[in-house]
Amino acid sequence: MAIRPLGENLVIKLIEDTAKTEGGIFIPDSAKEKPQKGEVVAVGTGKTLDDGKKEEMEVKVGEIVLFAKYAGTDVKMGDETFKILNVKDVLGVLE
Repeated sequence: MAIRPLGENLVIKLIEDTAKTEGGIFIPDSAKEKPQKGEVVAVGTGKTLDDGKKEEMEVKVGEIVLFAKYAGTDVKMGDETFKILNVKDVLGVLE
């Protein structure tokens, strides 16, 4: 991984939904919705508090998270697409 997020940011590897319906119909890329879930591949150091200490990040590397639809910045590295976003844009962790 060549991206090291800073502060309250994290790097997500996007998880695309299947391109085929249960009935066997393939969905073209133009009709797909933007992915809103991904695997956390890197986390920043956390928020710096007023007393200089760091607040621990709520998400950990390896967790699958849901995030806001238009949050973050897409980054393409090779064949994979990653998203860099703030931890505040994470809506929840899938368990």
